Amino acid sequence: MDLVNKKCIPCEGNVPALDETKIVMYLEEIENTWSVIDSKKLYKHFQFVNFGHTMSFVNKVANIAEEEGHHPVLHISYGSCEIELWTHAINGLTENDFILAAKINELLKTG
Repeated sequence: MDLVNKKCIPCEGNVPALDETKIVMYLEEIENTWSVIDSKKLYKHFQFVNFGHTMSFVNKVANIAEEEGHHPVLHISYGSCEIELWTHAINGLTENDFILAAKINELLKTG
């Protein structure tokens, strides 16, 4: 699927949420590094050595989110960041969430 090279498509609520089968398929594409909450949200906890590293990561995530037009919920503390992804318009998961997760995963590989 190569989610990292896909672009998020704006969602105005006119698409169904992914079913469990598709969620499992997409999770494999992001190397099962994210958790799924209630079949509605992706969640991942990131640990860093200090606040500077955390904020550097958060700023990179923010740039990607703006480019994609798909915005996560971020919980930031001194040496960590928790990210939740879901498509708010449908209160569930779409391909967009997995595209953004794949791009966030890529940040950790490329620095």
